Amino acid sequence: MDQDTSKTWSAVFKRFKEDIDSFIQRDPAAKSRLEVILCYPGLHALMFYRVSHALWLRDWRLLGRFLSHVGKILSGIEIHPGATIGAHFFIDHGTGVVIGETCVIGQHVKIYQGVTLGALSFPQDESGQLVRNSKRHPTIEDRVVIYANATVLGGDTVIGRDSVIGSSVWLTYSVEPQTTVILEKPKLRLRNQIANS
Repeated sequence: MDQDTSKTWSAVFKRFKEDIDSFIQRDPAAKSRLEVILCYPGLHALMFYRVSHALWLRDWRLLGRFLSHVGKILSGIEIHPGATIGAHFFIDHGTGVVIGETCVIGQHVKIYQGVTLGALSFPQDESGQLVRNSKRHPTIEDRVVIYANATVLGGDTVIGRDSVIGSSVWLTYSVEPQTTVILEKPKLRLRNQIANS
C-alpha cells in the first residue's frame, strides 16, 4: 500500500470515529458507541459513504457507486459517493434521505428522515445532451438543521450556516445564514363521528 493510500484510509477511519462520537453527542437516546454502531442506519449509510467517497476520489468510480448502492439497500438512505460531506454529520432516523452527487454539506449538519438534497433541473447543451460536470445539488453550510421530509433543490441553492429548514418545506432558492424557514401552520378540521350520527 502506498503512502497516499495509507493516508486516505487513515483519514476515513478517523472520520468514522468522529461520526460515531457525533451520533452519541447529538442523540439523547444513544446509550453507547456499540448501540450506535449496531443500531443506527444513519451511521451505517455514512460509513458506506465515507468508503465509497474515498474510492470515488481515487477514480474507482464504479466500485464507489456499487458500494454506495449496497449502503442504500441496507440503510434506506441514498448518498451519492461524489457528494462532499464534512465532519460531525448526523442523520436522525434516516429512512428515505437522498443526497445528490454534487451536494456539498458543511460541518455539524443534522438532517432527519425523508430529506431530499437534489437537483432542480438537468442542464442540456445545444444538441439536447445532458451537461454532466455541473453543480446540480445544493450547498448546506455549517450547523444547519433540516427537518423531516424537507426538499432542497438546485445547484445554486445555498443554505446559510446556522439555519433551520422546517419539516415538509420545499426550497429552490438560497437563504441567508441564521434563517428559519417553516410552512405556515395548517388548519385542521376535526369531526366527531358520534355527534354527527
